Amino acid sequence: MAITPETHLYWCFKREDKLIAPLTRKKKDGTKYTRPDNVEGLLPALGELPRDGLLERARIRNRKDLGYVPSECLVHFIRASRHENAHAWFDRLYKVLAERVMRAVPIASGGTASATDERIRDAVFDRFVELLAKDRAEPDDRLDFFEARFDLAIKRLRLDAQERVWRETNRGDSMDDEEGGAAEAAATAGTTNPLDAEIFSDPLFRERLYVAIDALPPEQSRTMHLLLIGWQIHSSDPSVMTIAKALDCSDRSVRNYRDRALKTLGALFNPGDDE
Repeated sequence: MAITPETHLYWCFKREDKLIAPLTRKKKDGTKYTRPDNVEGLLPALGELPRDGLLERARIRNRKDLGYVPSECLVHFIRASRHENAHAWFDRLYKVLAERVMRAVPIASGGTASATDERIRDAVFDRFVELLAKDRAEPDDRLDFFEARFDLAIKRLRLDAQERVWRETNRGDSMDDEEGGAAEAAATAGTTNPLDAEIFSDPLFRERLYVAIDALPPEQSRTMHLLLIGWQIHSSDPSVMTIAKALDCSDRSVRNYRDRALKTLGALFNPGDDE
């Protein structure tokens, strides 16, 4: 019998234990998350490999290597191990996946910045482990995002951790000044201040805010992202990297970028807007 694409797919999926179940978590537009085509295509073939063979490929770090296994695939297999109740297999996969998470959130070497970066990385790792533990105890669709866009999911965890760690370690006058400026700009525009601590503490709001910031003009987007991770607009210390230096512009220009961004964001997130 000739092997056609249709018969090949049937052969891959005909047994129930080989079925690659679709993701169930929905996006804000109501559509479900889907795995990238390359991931969806790899899963059946990787599932046929001996476990030692899969682990050997999973340890390949070079993404350009033909044997490289995308992290989305590893998340799928470690979640699937729940159905097999295979603790030893879970532990082996976990070690490889944990290394992927840690490498995705690098830290600098030496200095105060390194200590802060280490706290951020630990916070990201702890949150990922928490999600993984909940998913293993009982199916939880929050890990679907990691099967669909692993790098972006880790980036979201990192942004959340950066904001939390920075606010915990930098509650000084500089932060008060920048928040005060943001609040004043929002009040002048008659809009909500999206950086208000009470509003920003909502994780669902933060996720929507990051998406909205990415859609802003480049200078406004970069300004807001740098403000959220704790950068100052200006500093009397010439050794401190500021937003003005990063954007190669004046302090006044940065404040204009901030004010315009806040006006746009505030209009999108008015009180009572739950869309």
